[in-house]
This record gives sequence, structure tokens and C-alpha cells, in this order.
Amino acid sequence: MVYSAGTLLYRFRDGELQVLLVHPSGNYNRRAPWSIPKGIPDDGEALEAAARRETREETGVEAAELSEIGSIDYRRSRKRIFAFAGPAPPDAEPCCASWEVDGAEFVAVDEARQRIHPDQAPFLDRLEALLNTRSQVQEPMP
Repeated sequence: MVYSAGTLLYRFRDGELQVLLVHPSGNYNRRAPWSIPKGIPDDGEALEAAARRETREETGVEAAELSEIGSIDYRRSRKRIFAFAGPAPPDAEPCCASWEVDGAEFVAVDEARQRIHPDQAPFLDRLEALLNTRSQVQEPMP
């Protein structure tokens, strides 16, 4: 099994939830689905540290507060992706900071569902559940 770690960074713009996705570069990836920024941890590197590093390397965005949102296994390969979700810095402007990606942008969560690798779609559900839980905790009691 190959392990990978990444982040699902989010922000709200005009009341709309947006997430940061990347697209793999290369002619052979022209029709490939988008993904969360992710990569393989270095030897001895913690999963969260790898997720932060890969996000910085691929998008130029530095992740701050992160919460673990579990893992998924690709159905067609022996790859497991561990993900961490958190708010993007307010001034975040993603760019293609690595040769590994030819696209890095915030997209509305509904559009993200259309673009993201199907096996990674549960991460979007988990993010929404996490945000719903947090908003319920923060709402004052009547």
C-alpha cells in the first residue's frame, strides 16, 4: 500500500464554501480529475507534516489550523490518502508552485464535486460535516 497525505483547505466567499484543488500536470493528465494537494511523506515524516509540506510545495499556500478527516483508499490502485482539513489563510492566493501541478484554485464545493477524483469525494462530505458540527457548537442556546 502506498500512503499519501494532503489537505482540504477551505474558505467562504460571498457566503459560498470554496475548497482548494489542484490538477496534475503532464499531457497524459490532461483529462485527469482534480485532487486535494497531496504527496508521499518523506521517511520518518508525520502525515500532517507531509500534508502541510505538499500543500506549500504544490500551491504556495501555508496551512495553519488543521483537523484530521480520515483516509480513503483508491478503488483501482493500492493507494491510501490521509487528509487534513482547515481554513485557508485569508490572503491565500494559490499558484502552480511545482511542476507536479498545472492548476491550483479555489472552487465552489458543488463544482469541486464535479472535478475531484471520485474516490476523494468523501473528503468533501467529511469537510461539510465538520463545518456543520462546528457551527452547531458555536450557535448560542435559546
